[in-house]
Amino acid sequence: MPSRKAKASKLRSRTLKESAPSVLGPGPVPIHLNVNGQMLSTTAEPHLTLLQVLRIKLGLTGAKQVCDHATCGACTIIADGKRIYACSVLAVDAQNLAISTIESLAVNSALDPLQQAFVDADGSQCGYCTSGFIMSATAFLADNPHPTLQDLKKGLCGNLCRCGTYAGIAEALLALNPRVAHSKPKRRHG
Repeated sequence: MPSRKAKASKLRSRTLKESAPSVLGPGPVPIHLNVNGQMLSTTAEPHLTLLQVLRIKLGLTGAKQVCDHATCGACTIIADGKRIYACSVLAVDAQNLAISTIESLAVNSALDPLQQAFVDADGSQCGYCTSGFIMSATAFLADNPHPTLQDLKKGLCGNLCRCGTYAGIAEALLALNPRVAHSKPKRRHG
């Protein structure tokens, strides 16, 4: 009959094995993601970012791969209601998140009001940053439904536009708020 000390040692050893993190890889592993209200499954190497899996494995190319260092915001998506840079999160770590991408906003080919506001205000030039700005603004406006221009500048400072269409972006966002529509920034052309 094993001693109490031997039983405790065996229990401790089994508990440590059970609590140890599972090793993933080096090859592809199954990944299950809740994206735009659908459970999607694929396989991917554990080192791939959420952005890479969304674009390459799932064909959702709205989020753009630009800086790959979480500095430009072109890959912004919404995860559990918060803005995140998809290039800075591993796909295997995103499996328990409710993920929304730009593809989730348009319904039956009808643009979301924020997307339409971007079109109406000419809020994009090359368009590469647009999906990141729209997703960032979607999350920002959910928390701040009536922003001022100053609120927008501060709230969207994590997104960059290389073409400099900030006035059009601000105009689009302010147009959604009738209380501040009179304070739209003046656009300079030329």
